[in-house]
Amino acid sequence: MPGVEESAVVGVPHPDFGEAVVAAVVAKPGAQLDAARMTAELKSRIANFKVPKQIHVLPELPRNTMGKVQKNLLRQQFAGG
Repeated sequence: MPGVEESAVVGVPHPDFGEAVVAAVVAKPGAQLDAARMTAELKSRIANFKVPKQIHVLPELPRNTMGKVQKNLLRQQFAGG
């Protein structure tokens, strides 16, 4: 997607669905990302059940010392919201 440097998708608990898809994205330098526009674009490209229920724009993704994205930290961060 234009303006997205990198992204990660995780499942978080959801009261109705059991688990919901949440995306964390990092903008390319100088790019402005709008979660609502990104959701609308994704709905036009992929099946509705695959579209993240929430999109969070972050300055960077959490990584371990090996450089791997720590999805467990993202799950913890977004599980309540």
